[in-house]
Amino acid sequence: MTMTGDARTATTEPSTVSVPAPAFHRDAAPWWREAVIYQVYIRSFADGNGDGVGDLLGIRTRLPYLRSLGVDAVWVTPFYASPMADGGYDVTEHREVDPQFGTLGDAEALISEAHALGLRVIFDVVPNHTSARHRWFREALDAAPGSAARERYIFRPGSGVHGELPPNDWESVFGGPAWTRVIERDGRPGEWYLHLFDPAQPDLNWRHPEVRAEHEEILRFWLDRGVDGFRIDVAHGMIKHPDLPDVGYSNQIKMLGSAVLPYFDQDEVHEIHRSWRRILDSYPGERIAVAEAWAPSLERLAAYVRPDELHQAFNFHFLGTPWESKALREVIEDSLRTAALVGAPTTWVLSNHDIRRHVTRYGGGERGLRRARAAALLMLALPGSAYLYQGEELGLEEVLDLPEEVLQDPQRLRSEDGSSGRDGCRVPLPWSGAEPPYNFSPLNTVEGWLPAPSGWRGRTVQDQWDDPESTLTLYRRALRLRHSLPALGDGELSWRQADDGVLVFNRAPGFVCTVNTGDRVAILPRQGAPILASDGRLPKADGDRFELAPDTTVWWDTTA
Repeated sequence: MTMTGDARTATTEPSTVSVPAPAFHRDAAPWWREAVIYQVYIRSFADGNGDGVGDLLGIRTRLPYLRSLGVDAVWVTPFYASPMADGGYDVTEHREVDPQFGTLGDAEALISEAHALGLRVIFDVVPNHTSARHRWFREALDAAPGSAARERYIFRPGSGVHGELPPNDWESVFGGPAWTRVIERDGRPGEWYLHLFDPAQPDLNWRHPEVRAEHEEILRFWLDRGVDGFRIDVAHGMIKHPDLPDVGYSNQIKMLGSAVLPYFDQDEVHEIHRSWRRILDSYPGERIAVAEAWAPSLERLAAYVRPDELHQAFNFHFLGTPWESKALREVIEDSLRTAALVGAPTTWVLSNHDIRRHVTRYGGGERGLRRARAAALLMLALPGSAYLYQGEELGLEEVLDLPEEVLQDPQRLRSEDGSSGRDGCRVPLPWSGAEPPYNFSPLNTVEGWLPAPSGWRGRTVQDQWDDPESTLTLYRRALRLRHSLPALGDGELSWRQADDGVLVFNRAPGFVCTVNTGDRVAILPRQGAPILASDGRLPKADGDRFELAPDTTVWWDTTA
């Protein structure tokens, strides 16, 4: 791999290799039903201007890498104007690019350059809340209780004799109460405002027509510039129960995804998504929306992807499933069943910018990496669309020993024991070189905004690119096969009988996936010709049977 000295012309060797064009996959299904979408956490992907923070220019210079990796689309986390209280998820203006990430011209160039390489582009939108520095919220703080300016948000009088207590018992996802009291213009404590996340992220009132009109304009602004879709942050949270009732218990975050809370997954939210679908459908080119939605059941999650609503919803139930065959089969079956009820594709994801990296969740070290590689092949063999989080193709672990002074995540700062921070999965990527910061920035002269560990030596893109046994090579081979094999992508699967600890399923025509989640070698019937193994070693057959190593997935061509 080589790097030039000029940040704007930085290139990598992979940009020159010949790879099959993604071509947005096969013609039989809409692209989004089977796409592999790569998540870029913009601050940590690649730094193009040399300030130690990832930016739009950095993404542009690394688009050839993503093209060569074999993904179909790139999802970019927020790069909008923001004071960065929550890494850009506290937006002051969706139609402006924050200077640390570049310019509007950079965003437009990213879209056009990605399209030229056969990649689609998805941008984040953050509709549940704004930054506390948003012009609307500043107006609300300057206005009196009951004013029109405060109606765009959720302000309420406090409880208690003198209004000294929050209006209800709702808790922030980041820890502590979900309410903060303001000081009114006369200098006295006054109303409370709702923030389901950080106090710097006040929740909007989505029953206000101006809020809806503003966000429809935001969607059109970026659709007019060619973006292919949106990932909707907190898509389940935009509508709250009108009576703001108490939940009745504490540690409410533990109920996220398992119970209907009065501030999440309210039925009225679906009318908003239907209105957004109408906007998307009014543009050419199959523009899409993806819901980040935590729902208490797969049935309720499926409601977000009904034919007249959103196109996809993240499958967090799969992400949270332990590495155990029975649990995995159950969540796969339930996911496919509920998605089929509404005619939607299922999505699969193992990691993202809010979750501890799955190598670490699977035990860390050699065992965690072995399981992660097996899980990747399992995921990419399933029907539907898959999401990759930057760095998982390198087999990166969570960084658990970041110095205290560099930690920035507000979730950690507000949690009781400080253990729930997300900085460890957001460390800048290692591109090349033997020492940190691994050419994250041009000329490798600037430390990234979070320090990369010395333990990533040997895990860089450069180190892994030509290594036939590397995790990066495994991902590249899997994605190449996924594009070339007619059985993979959208469609169905059928299970084959298997022993405890083993999964075996068929994808027509002519494909079988075998997975051993156990800690012992499994002896299985030979399925045909092995074409890819997560441990890098294609099994040798002993007659009509073969040995499947622990924590290993093998793909088979049954037509051979």
